[in-house]
Amino acid sequence: MARTRCYRGGVLTDEDFPLDQVSEHLGDTSAVVWVDLCAPDLVDLQLVADELGLHRLAVEDAAQGRQRPKFDRYAGHDFLTAYTVLLDVASGRLITGELAAFITPAALVTVRREDTFSIDALVARWDDEVDLTRFGVGALLHGLLDFVVDAHFDAVESLDDQIEELEDLLFDDRPHDQSVQRRSFELRKSLVQLRRVVLPMREVVNTLMRRDIGLVPDELMPYYQDVYDHVLRASEWTESLRDLVNTILETNLTIQGNRLNVITKKVTSWAAIIAVPTAITGFYGQNLPYPGFAHQGGFLTSSILIVALSGALYLTFKRKDWL
Repeated sequence: MARTRCYRGGVLTDEDFPLDQVSEHLGDTSAVVWVDLCAPDLVDLQLVADELGLHRLAVEDAAQGRQRPKFDRYAGHDFLTAYTVLLDVASGRLITGELAAFITPAALVTVRREDTFSIDALVARWDDEVDLTRFGVGALLHGLLDFVVDAHFDAVESLDDQIEELEDLLFDDRPHDQSVQRRSFELRKSLVQLRRVVLPMREVVNTLMRRDIGLVPDELMPYYQDVYDHVLRASEWTESLRDLVNTILETNLTIQGNRLNVITKKVTSWAAIIAVPTAITGFYGQNLPYPGFAHQGGFLTSSILIVALSGALYLTFKRKDWL
């Protein structure tokens, strides 16, 4: 279903009017129109394209989806693609929602491929900043970008919390090798996916802020600068978390190797201790005469040797921290 709004002088004057009335509302030079299409068919998309004179290539990109975050310029309008993200903490999977936007001097058209993009939250953000809507499409676009970038920031923060929990699990007294490896793989996969949608936003927002584009009024420039600052922080944070996950994987392998060395050292020490009574009883079990053969003294001698040598080895290994 299509959702529409019309602002005049920064004030909301009309809502949920039919798509074929878009051009009628735009007949007023003070009007700014917003149109939202969720999983539209080609008929609805083409209707809006005809109403606003949208370029065929931009319409195809919006219809096909799976575009990288970008900002393209066409005659009469601009085209923007961005993604909102949400981290599923239980599975570590990153849920993305693609959004395409057509930007004209008096209209903003958003196209969503699925309902994962919370359009109600975006509208609520616009309603909370009614003092900015008087600046027209630039204000609506700022609210859209701020909403998308905040979602990126929240996802990065959630990933940071999950990686901290992974670090605690890594140095737990009980081994969690398989859990650490599986969780590291899940988070690393989500980070790679997040990086693909976060890093290109630097170029998108930076291009929008260019004065030759003429899309951002001087009054809105500080707000766009704030969004750009959040984009940079999210990008740098994503890169640092990516390196941190790789470090956790390497550290886990190192801990496994150290643990194996400790186990090997202990097993070898006990094997050396056990070898003493084995060697002595083997010697005194020979089927031939030897000192103490068939005498009680021979048994006492072998017992004393076993206890003394085994005890000496145990104390030596214990002092060297091998046991």
